[in-house]
Amino acid sequence: MSSTFLFPPGSTRNRLLCEIAIVLTITFGISGLRSLFRLIDALLSPQPINEQSVAITTSQADHSWIDLALQLSSAAVLFGWGFLALYLLSAPLLFTTKNSVSKEESSHHLLAPILRFFAAKDLLQGGALAALIGFPGLLLYVAAIKFGWSKQVIPTTFDHLWWEIPVILLWSAANAFAEEVVVVMWFITRLRQLGNSVPVAIMYSAILRGSYHLYQGASAGLGNLIMGLIFGFFFYKTGRIWPLIIGHLAIDVVAFIGYALLDGNLSFLGI
Repeated sequence: MSSTFLFPPGSTRNRLLCEIAIVLTITFGISGLRSLFRLIDALLSPQPINEQSVAITTSQADHSWIDLALQLSSAAVLFGWGFLALYLLSAPLLFTTKNSVSKEESSHHLLAPILRFFAAKDLLQGGALAALIGFPGLLLYVAAIKFGWSKQVIPTTFDHLWWEIPVILLWSAANAFAEEVVVVMWFITRLRQLGNSVPVAIMYSAILRGSYHLYQGASAGLGNLIMGLIFGFFFYKTGRIWPLIIGHLAIDVVAFIGYALLDGNLSFLGI
């Protein structure tokens, strides 16, 4: 958003607050609340949390073709969340300048991060972000299992179905698209439009990201909060979202397909 438009009038502010409440209730906000309750339930269990397990992608039906249809539906929901956020960003809003002059803010530059795609640069930076997050994240996960801070995370429980790999790729793409568009691009933009400072907006975004990973354990929440800070800062500095989507996709693809190819054997990690 242009720095000229500093103050949303009352009607615009109310609209933004309502929009945030509605979108977060539909998407990752309610996911964060449910994850918190699932973490509390796990901590209250007599079984140590590092002896518990959680699967991220699981079969949803006994019949293969129905399961495939449900998996595709789940991916469509995630893509829908992302496109909902983009649609909302496309609507022009009224802001006032320092001189109390009302001006309608164009939505074109708000959508620029998703409209600009520089293949080589975005792929390179996405890969770098994946490495920056992925390797320390794996070490944190191994340490968390050993010290009893995290559940054992099973990326997929598909039983070597013919469509397993394509669906994992599609689900990973949908998840990366939804998270980065909603949690980073849309949420940070809206928080800034409400007058929050850059550090505050990035922190709220990171807390949201961490919250809906709490079902895996407190360490997963912390790790994703740190990821959110890094991704939020990158978005602020560059105004680009595709490297974040690509980086997130790469992390998920390595985790999901790697786990499937290894048939769940992670003994080489010492866990």
